[in-house]
Amino acid sequence: MVVLYGVILWWLPSTKRDAVFRLIKRFYNGYISPEKHIARRLRQIIGFTPANLRIFKQAFFHKSTQSEKDYAMQNNERLEYLGDAILGTIVAEYLFQKYPNADEGFLTKMRSKIVKRKSLNIIGDNMGVDMLLNEFNNTRISRSMLGNAVEALVGAVYLERGYEGTKRFIIRRMLRKFVDVHELESYDDNYKSQLLEHCQKNGQNVSYRLLTRYKMDKRDRFKVAVMIDGQKIAVADDFNKKSAEQQASEIALRNLNIPVHGNGEVDDDD
Repeated sequence: MVVLYGVILWWLPSTKRDAVFRLIKRFYNGYISPEKHIARRLRQIIGFTPANLRIFKQAFFHKSTQSEKDYAMQNNERLEYLGDAILGTIVAEYLFQKYPNADEGFLTKMRSKIVKRKSLNIIGDNMGVDMLLNEFNNTRISRSMLGNAVEALVGAVYLERGYEGTKRFIIRRMLRKFVDVHELESYDDNYKSQLLEHCQKNGQNVSYRLLTRYKMDKRDRFKVAVMIDGQKIAVADDFNKKSAEQQASEIALRNLNIPVHGNGEVDDDD
């Protein structure tokens, strides 16, 4: 029987042969494979059973985990890199079409609000990405790993389904389900400007001081303090100095009991 199917596939045109082969792989992954539970869990998240299950398993494999599994020959950083680029492009196109009269500044801010790490962490949490991260990692699942995995998942979907398929996934499975774009229109996540406005109204001087710069996961990480009239009010650290300043500003606003315009989440382990 297997030989017969092989002969039939051989005589098909290459494009149809590839399509039939992918269909067979998806059927196998979803119903026969020893890892069918992973394929079914993925289907709940992405809306289809993948043919290349290995690339999707790699999307959830973090560099901090040691494993001899085949998908662990590489961690999810390369997929994260690819997904980041694809996600930014598709979100930009989506906003461009949704707001035909908006200027470049508005569109840029809206895209930034959607694709920033904090937003992706929330989307990943709502999608149930943590369950798959727990499946493939033997380390503590940090908040930032959710957003990284979302980008890597986008990269895997792109390799499996191409641009149009990834566009459908992002719009239908991410944006429409977990992002309220109308709420984002009035959402102000610039905590530095909010703190500066408060200090100016009260005749106070606000400044930022780099406390230390150190290595984590072979990357520079910055610890920053926000100072008001020379007094340290809050401290935060991140892999990006500007992000650390934003986080410190948000913490300072809360420490001073100043109403914060934002989603109320402070990342503690980016």
